[in-house]
Amino acid sequence: MLLISKEQFLEEHNKLSPASLQANLVLLERFQQEKKPLLKDNEWCLEKMRMPFMAWLANLPESEKKISSKSKKSKKEQAIFRNYPETHYEA
Repeated sequence: MLLISKEQFLEEHNKLSPASLQANLVLLERFQQEKKPLLKDNEWCLEKMRMPFMAWLANLPESEKKISSKSKKSKKEQAIFRNYPETHYEA
């Protein structure tokens, strides 16, 4: 049983999954919170955890998948774009 990081698990899961079962870190962290007994000390094993994750993901309502999959920019990223001076080009 090979233990990998959460990010590696997500990458491998998405490589092997159809578009309807693709996930992101937000969904994976939600799964981790809801299924704490399955995940001891952040131990991620693709062979052991992928099927329970896919079953959980398949049963998640579409509306929750869409909300969770929205990319939230960090405050730092928002500040960079919000404070970026406008550039005007004169012909």
